[in-house]
Amino acid sequence: MQQFVLRLVLLLVIIPFCKAQVTPPTLDYYLPNDVTYDAAIPKPQDILGYVPGTWHVSHDLLVNYMEKMAAASPRITLARRGVTFEGRPLLLLTITSPENHANIETIRQQHLRLTETYAKNLDTEKMPIVTYQGMSIHGNEASGSNAGLLAVYYLAAAQGPKIDALLKNTVILFDPSFNPDGLQRFSYWANTNKNVTLTADPQDREYDEVWPGGRSNHYWFDLNRDWLPAQLPESQARIKTFHDWHPNILTDHHEMGSNSSFFFQPGISSRTHPLTPKLNQELTAEIGTYHAKAFDKIGSLYYTEEDYDDFYYGKGSTFPDINGSIGILFEQASSRGHLQETENGILTFPFTVRNQFTAFLSTLEAAQAMRTKLLDYQRDFYANSRAEVAKDAYIFGSKTDPARATLLAQLLERHHIAIYKAKENYTAKDLSFSTATSYVIPKNQKHSRLLNAMFEKRTTFEDSLFYDISAWSLPLAFNLDFSETAPAALAGSKIDSVQFESALTLANSDYAYLLPWSNYYAPKALNSLLNKGIRAKVAMQPFTLGGKRYDYGTILIPVQNQNLTNQELNTFLDGIAKASHLSIDPVKTGSTQGIDLGSRQFEALKPLKIALLVGEGISSLDAGEIWHVLDTRFAISVTKIDTRNLGRTDLSDYTTLIMPSSWGSSIGDDESEKIITWVRNGGTLVGFKNSAKWIKRQGLVDFSTTETENPAKQVSFEQRSDFNGAQVIGGAIFKAKLDRSHPISFGYESDYINLFRDTTLFIEADKTSYKNPIQYTNDPLVSGYISSINLDALKETRPFVHQSAGRGDVLIFTDNTNFRAFWYGTNKLMMNALFFSKAM
Repeated sequence: MQQFVLRLVLLLVIIPFCKAQVTPPTLDYYLPNDVTYDAAIPKPQDILGYVPGTWHVSHDLLVNYMEKMAAASPRITLARRGVTFEGRPLLLLTITSPENHANIETIRQQHLRLTETYAKNLDTEKMPIVTYQGMSIHGNEASGSNAGLLAVYYLAAAQGPKIDALLKNTVILFDPSFNPDGLQRFSYWANTNKNVTLTADPQDREYDEVWPGGRSNHYWFDLNRDWLPAQLPESQARIKTFHDWHPNILTDHHEMGSNSSFFFQPGISSRTHPLTPKLNQELTAEIGTYHAKAFDKIGSLYYTEEDYDDFYYGKGSTFPDINGSIGILFEQASSRGHLQETENGILTFPFTVRNQFTAFLSTLEAAQAMRTKLLDYQRDFYANSRAEVAKDAYIFGSKTDPARATLLAQLLERHHIAIYKAKENYTAKDLSFSTATSYVIPKNQKHSRLLNAMFEKRTTFEDSLFYDISAWSLPLAFNLDFSETAPAALAGSKIDSVQFESALTLANSDYAYLLPWSNYYAPKALNSLLNKGIRAKVAMQPFTLGGKRYDYGTILIPVQNQNLTNQELNTFLDGIAKASHLSIDPVKTGSTQGIDLGSRQFEALKPLKIALLVGEGISSLDAGEIWHVLDTRFAISVTKIDTRNLGRTDLSDYTTLIMPSSWGSSIGDDESEKIITWVRNGGTLVGFKNSAKWIKRQGLVDFSTTETENPAKQVSFEQRSDFNGAQVIGGAIFKAKLDRSHPISFGYESDYINLFRDTTLFIEADKTSYKNPIQYTNDPLVSGYISSINLDALKETRPFVHQSAGRGDVLIFTDNTNFRAFWYGTNKLMMNALFFSKAM
């Protein structure tokens, strides 16, 4: 009887709650009732056909609604700032009073003056504040973009003194979708798996996206890690907006696990980057009081000062902090579909949308109330940054690869860093910098703190836990010669637009052409000529010809016995040299100092046909980085083979199979045997990170690892997560020695290289020294956090293994050579593995 009564009570509680969840939401559920609404402004359902929260809005419908609102309201203008990889528009809405719109460029210019040296005379009491609010940078965290429908309607339709004051005192830059491709992918999934009678069972297909999910963009990048590197079109558009306006507040709307509530910043104070002013966090906390008040009013649970941090400046909530703004992260517990059971009860999609909309409005309330305080903070931030910097300069470059230096300079240019040519040649320690291939960056400039954050090396930290990576020094990432103590007087002419040097027209040769392998884009050129059917060889030893030294890896293109005539060959090589931003040298003789051009020390090369393993069980981030670098940087066609189709794939069509980080759990015994047989018959298998363990289990490669022990002594139950988390290498930079005579090192001019690492796979060095062409030094830490136990384990291990397996080759990298598209300095390691595996 007691159990019956208990069940009855639970049923009485649950039934009305569930009824409320399946009832379609109305606008009244979302909108404030302290204003009236203009009936002439179209409601979301007038354009979409449904009230937000009923379905997941697709990006095309989102764009349509935003365009209609811009046409209907004098408070809104809309701009298209570019397109995604899939051709979707990157929108920006500017929302303010009609009077401000009539004077918008003057307002923008005046606002930018806050960052300049003459900002003291500005009267911030009379200036509007600028917010930049963006939605759903992770496409499957869709409550943000769906809340954006309500936000734009409210700002367009609300009437009364309250909204008039807000629009007079605020310029709102609004991006309804930071990640159009991901949002479109996820909306398709959630909507096509929705039941008419909604199910809250988290095991339903609706809540289990197919790989790779909607989080990422077209190439499966996490766009919320690209604010600082700015390598992707979505990021470059929003970075331009940021620097065009320098908003005072930037909000970034996310979702987290379904069993959570709602998070807003500040995060964990001990994990804030030391370059972020203390006042920034105090202002963030003050803004948080407005969020708390708003959520208390609607009865939604929330928390703050936990879980998340403000350390890596490449996130949307942290990038503003190094630029005189306040970045705010919002994390809403995710319904992932339309209705889901959680530890906190039934979580509905409309509820998540309402919370995001509430945070959007509470941000505007805080911005208006704290307007002069935030404007003054921005002005003081830039004044203080100028006062605290040294008077010298950074200089970086590369004697053999100007392309990488140019690529870094272009990155700095996106962030409005002032860049100069070197006035004269310069030497620092054992490094030399030429006027032709070097860039000088004075430290005393407006964005000095941002510049410091980009270039710094740091090995001591207040906290041992990081939400993201602990190091990202850009000169190291680009593998450039670099000095941070060059005289400021070394700066010559200012560069207004960083461009690649135009390649000279290639002179004709009747004998041969030489392509130095040091240039970043040399793999692009080599791939083009091999696919054209042109014979090419790689030099296994250096030589000198015509007074020029050619290093390991130089590509030889003989003129004779080609499918093209001499003139056709010259024209083709001239075209690929210009397309690849490099020089190819015509030569008239095969006689050299060193190996002659007819030597057996030139290995013949063959075209590549590459398969990339993707799908369940494979890291989509790692796979996407590989796909992106091959496809967009080197124009190398890649066949993506899904793990579910591996059993019926004919691998004999491919020269190379790339296996991104994976435990191999999705590869069955039959598929494993297929890969083993293919390798032993001559295929080249290239594995990254955890895939090394799977490849070893198949008997294709053998190595020993260094294991670590870290017994928990005097660690409380409460401390257990922090204790274990401190042993994670979230992302740090380490120094390794190169054997430059080994093909994996071809194209590198230094005996040392800086590697990015985020794994604890430590492979012991082989007893045969030449089998360790890349080996960590005995003092490897360059920048970032690593525990002392892991640092000892890492010393003198090897991050690369090559072994033969039958007629095939297996190559293993413990580290990510393509990290987040900005680790240009190690891309060539992977390219060497692909092109030169048979020469190893």
